[in-house]
Amino acid sequence: MAMEPIKRKWTVEEYLDYEQETGIKHEYIDGEIYAMSGGTRRHSMIAVNCTVALGQSLRDSQCTVLNSDMRNKISDLKYVYPDFSVVCGEAHFADENETMLTNPTLVAEVISPSSKAYDLGAKAEFYRSLGSLQVYLLIDQDRAYVQLYTRREGEWLFTEYANLDDVVSLDAIGCTLPLSEIYRNVDVEANA
Repeated sequence: MAMEPIKRKWTVEEYLDYEQETGIKHEYIDGEIYAMSGGTRRHSMIAVNCTVALGQSLRDSQCTVLNSDMRNKISDLKYVYPDFSVVCGEAHFADENETMLTNPTLVAEVISPSSKAYDLGAKAEFYRSLGSLQVYLLIDQDRAYVQLYTRREGEWLFTEYANLDDVVSLDAIGCTLPLSEIYRNVDVEANA
């Protein structure tokens, strides 16, 4: 989703109070807040397809799927909202109301033209700085294409999937995610 900055420096407390007052999601990066814009139908369907498929696969495991309402605390100066995330084992939160997850195992972004540079650049760096994170998943909303970054022995390995018959292997959370499920009932460009 595209972000628009709200120009002025904010403290974390002001940011959190503002979100609570307005009910509007914002990302907080180094004293600036960015309102999260709404997504497209395709974007929403893909995120829902993934959370449903992962929820079914993980229902008897120690992993929990969380939707885009779960804020992730990257550091004291960075708070972001992935399109969905998974936490395995005990979830840790930065607040008693459990609104700021600090230990996601997997985070995912559905990429749109307006969010692509951010999701592949700065936001990817933010996520990879989390010690708990094992999987960063990027899903294209316009074509059947998924980028998977997996942490193994301290290094990030990259795998891409570009066919609706492909199955994304999510070893870190003990399941798979078929592209046919990701793009179920979504009109996307098929790759040759």
